[in-house]
Amino acid sequence: MDTHLTKSADQSTTDLGRRVRAARQAQDLTLETASRLCGVSRSTLSKVENGLMSPTFDVLQKIVHGLKIEIGELFGSTPRVSASGRRALTRKDEGQRHAYRGYQMELLATDLAHKAMLPFRIRISAHTLDAFDDWGRHEGEEFLYVISGSVCLYSELYAPTHLNAGDSLYFDSRTGHAAVSTSEEDAEVLWMATSADIPQTSATAEPTKK
Repeated sequence: MDTHLTKSADQSTTDLGRRVRAARQAQDLTLETASRLCGVSRSTLSKVENGLMSPTFDVLQKIVHGLKIEIGELFGSTPRVSASGRRALTRKDEGQRHAYRGYQMELLATDLAHKAMLPFRIRISAHTLDAFDDWGRHEGEEFLYVISGSVCLYSELYAPTHLNAGDSLYFDSRTGHAAVSTSEEDAEVLWMATSADIPQTSATAEPTKK
């Protein structure tokens, strides 16, 4: 097991919640106002801020979009904007980590602001859909590449898709989805999603698993 990716989920959730609260208070927003701007219920936002809930990627996207901040800010990084020739180097195990149920996520390239995509290295510890309360669903597109192990991507619209090391899949993020490891060991993947900063043409739907 990769100990670098197993940082205490409780601590990472607490740290993230503290940064969400700081971002909201910096704009002098009440919890009620912020919940409306983010499209996240007041109770959910409160739980996130108090470290009582590890938010899904969908909820994180809504929070950064509503508060008009960079997702990297929630992981303790200080993104920098460069006019041209942009690049970002992330050394092994030096990304910003976040744990959510069956995913141990490491956000890469955190020193760049306003990225067109968000790259994650993820260890998938979930081996059944029981690990998730709902589908992942948000605006944009995603790319999944299996580094090691094997993965099954479940979807609302398609039959389960089985992927082995070296396989990849590009798909519409608006379609409900969830990935589980189908190998004996946890699978490791490179997962990329378009950023919430990119203008979208429709509102993000609240995910509901069927």
